[in-house]
Amino acid sequence: RCLWYNRIAGDTFPMKTSPRASTRLLIPLLVGLLFLNIGLLIALGVPLIRQRGWSLFSATPTAANPPASDSDPAPIPAVNSPQLELPPYIPPPQTTSVEEGLQRDGLIILSLRDGNYNHLFAYHPLYLPLTRITNNPWDDIAPTVNPEGTQVAFSSRRNGYWNLYILDLNTGNLKQITDTPEYVGEPSWSPDGTWLVYEGYSGSNLDIFVLSTADPAQTPIRLTESSGIDGSPVWSPRGREVAFVSTRSGEPEIWLARLDEVDNRFVNLSQNADSRESHPAWSPDGRYLAWASESGGVSSLMVRDQQKPEATPHLIGSGSRPIWNPQGNVLLAEIRFPNHTALTAYTLSDRQPLYALIRLPGSLMGVDWKGGRFPALYRALPRISNAAEPSPPLWSAVLTANPHPPSGRFGIVPLFDVTAPYAYLHDAVDEAFNNLRRQTGSELGWDLLSSLESAYFPLTDPPPPGMEANWLMTGRAIALNPATLNAGWMVMVREEYGGQTYWRLYAKTRFQDGSQGAPLQLQPWDISARYAGNPQAYEQGGRLASVPDGYWVDFTELAQRYGWVRLPALVNWRTYFQAARFNQFVLNEGLDWNAALQEIYPPEALATATPIPSRTPTPAWTPTPGAGQRHTPTPTPTIIPAEAGITLTPTLHPTWTPLP
Repeated sequence: RCLWYNRIAGDTFPMKTSPRASTRLLIPLLVGLLFLNIGLLIALGVPLIRQRGWSLFSATPTAANPPASDSDPAPIPAVNSPQLELPPYIPPPQTTSVEEGLQRDGLIILSLRDGNYNHLFAYHPLYLPLTRITNNPWDDIAPTVNPEGTQVAFSSRRNGYWNLYILDLNTGNLKQITDTPEYVGEPSWSPDGTWLVYEGYSGSNLDIFVLSTADPAQTPIRLTESSGIDGSPVWSPRGREVAFVSTRSGEPEIWLARLDEVDNRFVNLSQNADSRESHPAWSPDGRYLAWASESGGVSSLMVRDQQKPEATPHLIGSGSRPIWNPQGNVLLAEIRFPNHTALTAYTLSDRQPLYALIRLPGSLMGVDWKGGRFPALYRALPRISNAAEPSPPLWSAVLTANPHPPSGRFGIVPLFDVTAPYAYLHDAVDEAFNNLRRQTGSELGWDLLSSLESAYFPLTDPPPPGMEANWLMTGRAIALNPATLNAGWMVMVREEYGGQTYWRLYAKTRFQDGSQGAPLQLQPWDISARYAGNPQAYEQGGRLASVPDGYWVDFTELAQRYGWVRLPALVNWRTYFQAARFNQFVLNEGLDWNAALQEIYPPEALATATPIPSRTPTPAWTPTPGAGQRHTPTPTPTIIPAEAGITLTPTLHPTWTPLP
């Protein structure tokens, strides 16, 4: 009887059918349900694929644009977002020469970590590989190109303190603009090229200043003076507005300074309490303002139409530090990973990645993209840049273990003048540690790595609970002393990547006169707040703290130069302090944990005896009763594993009982 079929079809009366008739009715229904499920999967799966940014939207790499490593996910483009009123991107012809391409698409000027210093580079994904513009034993960061494309203003420590300089790209002439022991950086040009707006550290706070490039001897004009941090200013191409990042509302937001206003000069543009905004960037015509918005471990690019202030900002895709191309139809962005960074670009007409991920050789400390007379710069690059070869490696392994272990293994060598339970490291990485220690002491003014919580961890010692795969056992890891965190000489900043928690460590410099480090602009994570009696802080594993004063060095970035990378926190880090692993750094050189262990231990030392229970009782030798003895059966239970079909069964085994 097929009553359910009639109800689905809309009949209200039962219908008697034969089994064969029921089958004929059931088959079409099942086929229809199958096609319905396939349709639902397609409808739901395609948007998910687009949201995840899988290979459907990956750009094809070119010779000048090599793909990143296989572990790098593709950037996530936005879908189903309102279109921006921008011209579409037109690909250049394949016959375009380098000079024609630079004349058409402009040039990217960026600051990259190069050895132990940050240098300026010229670059374009299609026309020009990374080419040094500066190469000196000091840091050059935060470049910005003037509207004509002939000069670059940047912050440099060439006189021992952070100050602003202007480099003429065609002649190579350099001009110093500021002369102060306090930090100044992140400059931005006015539309007429005669003023610079920048961030400066004054009175233990970061504020925004304006300075004339024609007469830099004049006293800078102070634009902001609030209790919060004001930084990353960018001057609008229309001339009368400056966008910047400020924490005056309690968290980083995008603010606008209207230079023509006096009473209501400052306006909060982002007004998003659930995210952290950074790096505003104006479109070339000044109509659109882009910025990065980070929430839940995901950094997204947002674009706001200044002609439609009531409209919701447009979501472009994943990334941070947005920069517009000279035509205003492409947005360059930084894609951050736990231990490296990359570049990508989005075409704003369809919000799709224009280039495959371009992995950078070092950390990014500023970028700008402008048009101008760059063919002349291209011809002048060999004269401006005094070295085109890659920087020499910061360390090289020297094997000192004597005698050398057999079978191609490595030894464990001592660390001198280092306090640790076992002051030893892998023979192939101790030079990396010693050089990192030397550079850390130079940049901080004190020896952070002279005392460690742990270095080498012997295989014979029991590891902490839940941390059996401990990298310290390999001799390729170090754990910093957490006492520096408790003493206030180190802070940790929480970062989220792919659902995993990482920590960025900043160490305080010894000399707080501006000659070391830079001001900290990120809120650190107070992990000790979990013990303060606040239930919310306990559940979250801590809480955000206020930004500390003074000058700090990014130890995580410094360690990465020498190959030491951080580890993600374990899933139970909120309730188990050691699981945070905030102070551990590993030099794995592409090895996994097991392979790293096998470099120093023989296979028999790593083998673990695993008892395998037998399902068949083993017969035991039974002696023959002698004189004066008798055979007395005594029930003795024999334990048999309670596996499938096997139960505990008492078995009689004879024992010898002496006669009286």
